[in-house]
Amino acid sequence: MKLRFVIFLIAPLCAGLWPSNQVMAKERKKSEPATAIEPKFTVLSPLGTPPAIKMLAMAPRPNTLDDRTVYIVDDGFVGGDVLLKEMGAWFNRNMPNVNIVYRRKAGGFPDEDPALWAEIKAKGDAVIMGVGH
Repeated sequence: MKLRFVIFLIAPLCAGLWPSNQVMAKERKKSEPATAIEPKFTVLSPLGTPPAIKMLAMAPRPNTLDDRTVYIVDDGFVGGDVLLKEMGAWFNRNMPNVNIVYRRKAGGFPDEDPALWAEIKAKGDAVIMGVGH
């Protein structure tokens, strides 16, 4: 409390020791030419322009999953493996003619796994991708 009181008293005294802004502005005007040019500003919109969206057709769907290979891919989200392994067990119980392959993708959700993608393209017919939130 005492410190605030001291600052409250000292601040106006210090402000009085410095030349006021008006005095400095008058001195500046005397040294500037009579026709001062205003500065120009460039303003950009923060919204930007998003790139055009290219629509892609969906992949063709197989009529049946019998004798097909379905990859179940886990992206590493906590607890996702439990759900996806249960899905694989469901396929084994209810659709025994479907070959289920469970794989864990390298890295996290945004990371690429070229080796896994190449394996799925070469050997897989469908993919169930588990994506966490």
